[in-house]
Parts: sequence; C-alpha cells; structure tokens
Amino acid sequence: MSARHTLAAISFAVASTCAFAAFAHDSWINSGGYKNSIGEFCCGDNDCESPEQTSVTGNGWLVRGTELVPFNEATPSPDGKLWICRRSDHTRRCVFGPPPGS
Repeated sequence: MSARHTLAAISFAVASTCAFAAFAHDSWINSGGYKNSIGEFCCGDNDCESPEQTSVTGNGWLVRGTELVPFNEATPSPDGKLWICRRSDHTRRCVFGPPPGS
C-alpha cells in the first residue's frame, strides 16, 4: 500500500470516528435541551465525550483510572453509554450514564 493510500485510510478512520461522536452528540444530547441542576445547558461545541477507558466501582464510574464520577450525578443515557460534558475549565457540566448494573 502506498503512503498516499495509507494516509487516505487513516484520514477516513479519523473522520469516521469524529463523525460518530458528533452524531451521538448532535442526535440526542444537543437536541434534547438537557440542563444540569444549576440550569446550564449540557452541551455546546465539542464539549461532550464518551470516554473509552472506564470501569465501574461501587460508587460510580472510574474514568481513565483517575476521575470518579458518582452514579447519582448521572442522567440516564439513551444510548447506554457514559457521556461527560465539560466546561472550558474541564470541570463536569453534565453526565449521562447507563443504569448501575446494566
């Protein structure tokens, strides 16, 4: 495979991944008009993510091995995934998650 074809394949994979994340974000988080407990809208441009590295503890989700997100902070996630929307200072604005034990 030529370098040109390899670059095209990598570009397609990255674009596909970004498009899927944007689709999930635009399809229900953004269009749902969700707000947190202090009235902030959950999402803006590129501020929600579904982290890959998560594990479940007795108290919540452990994200990337360092951040504990309590179950009681989450709104049920329609797609069954954990989603975290952050402010520009990286604090959590909204969390959507699957029900514990699912």
